[in-house]
Amino acid sequence: MILPVEAELEQFVLGPESVAWRTTSDVRLNLAMLYPLLLQVAHPTVDAGVSDFSEFEHEPWARVRRTIDYLSAIVYGGRDALSAGRRLRTLHKRFKGTNAKGRRYSALEPEAYAWVHATLLDTFVRANARFCAPMNAAERECFYREYRGLGRLIGVRESDLPPTWPQFCDYFAETAETHLTRTTSVGRVLDALRHLSTPPRPMPEPLWQAIRIPGRRALWLGGVGMMDPWLRRQLEIDWNSLDEVQFRTISILARAAGTVMPTSLKMIGPGRIERSGRLARPGGRALATGPSS
Repeated sequence: MILPVEAELEQFVLGPESVAWRTTSDVRLNLAMLYPLLLQVAHPTVDAGVSDFSEFEHEPWARVRRTIDYLSAIVYGGRDALSAGRRLRTLHKRFKGTNAKGRRYSALEPEAYAWVHATLLDTFVRANARFCAPMNAAERECFYREYRGLGRLIGVRESDLPPTWPQFCDYFAETAETHLTRTTSVGRVLDALRHLSTPPRPMPEPLWQAIRIPGRRALWLGGVGMMDPWLRRQLEIDWNSLDEVQFRTISILARAAGTVMPTSLKMIGPGRIERSGRLARPGGRALATGPSS
């Protein structure tokens, strides 16, 4: 069976004692949101699905919200994480067709499906090191076990990702080098960032125009800056010495902000789940706090 059954949940769902609980919802991690998206759409199978089914240019903020909601659900949702995983897998069943080369594809192809999960895992480790606080070796290994387990909740098979963090690093580099390319969707994502629309929450247009350009620049620097130089070249994304200086400056400022940031901004995930109605208690049990989402 691809998805775990109820009796197996205890070994996958997370609680406040987990590394993932405290390292996946810091607001500073938003600086990295472009990184996993580019890695995902640079994969030919994901590119085909995005080309056929996605119109993210018209709803970029909605896509960001859905991603954050999904991540919050599987990390902080307790036993409800299994339901979130089932919904995600059911949604992806309809993403299939024929790519530009005439080959059949499906979003549930194990290699491509696991790659999407892997990009998020890699993002959290890299982004914490760049913008928050780096995980030590023991924390990275623990986080990897936890997040690999979360993959089981969405149907990533145990054999689809390596058993240890060092092996994952080798898998990740090899997959990026042999599978990723400058797809049509990579260009679409970068173009969408250049023409970023006004956020859905009420905001005076003059204020949005004032922050749009520096905000857009920060998202571009944060996402592209996290890539290894060889991968930027492979995806044909320009990067110069000024970009590198600005990326390092943003990284330093983000880490320094941690000394004055309230805890509520360093871990916003539990609050999102609590407002939606479910919050995991220690040990992965869910505590009802309102109507079920």
